[in-house]
Amino acid sequence: MTDRIKIEDLRPAEGSTGKIKRVGRGRSSGWGKTSCRGNNGEGQRAGRSSKRGFEGGQMPGYRQMPKLKGFKNFNALCYAEINVSDLANIQADEITLESLKEAGKVSSKAEALRVLGNGELTKAVTVSARYFTESAKEKIEKAGGKAQLV
Repeated sequence: MTDRIKIEDLRPAEGSTGKIKRVGRGRSSGWGKTSCRGNNGEGQRAGRSSKRGFEGGQMPGYRQMPKLKGFKNFNALCYAEINVSDLANIQADEITLESLKEAGKVSSKAEALRVLGNGELTKAVTVSARYFTESAKEKIEKAGGKAQLV
């Protein structure tokens, strides 16, 4: 027959149990006289309890901190915005977020591209972006280019 665990064989894990701290049982116990409560003051009196966050009368940490107003949307994309007039200065036929990052025109932290309609465009370019304003789309298509949504 296999070895079964019997109730008499069960033992607590090593270090999980220890000697009970019996305070107020004489000086020789190590926890006599003041029973680990210190010498004087509110903490030594019977029935003493303090509310959560109480720090002995000083201004508690949760009241020292400034109150937060609003919230930060962690799902928001970091957009790079570029005007149509800036597209005219780029020497590429296809413009994407990656090509603008390589050219140093937008931040390397940008996650999506927005094209705004300020300025004029004279050459035909294909622009791939997340968002186009209506005027930007018109100006790109009027110059013979394409505005592709990504």
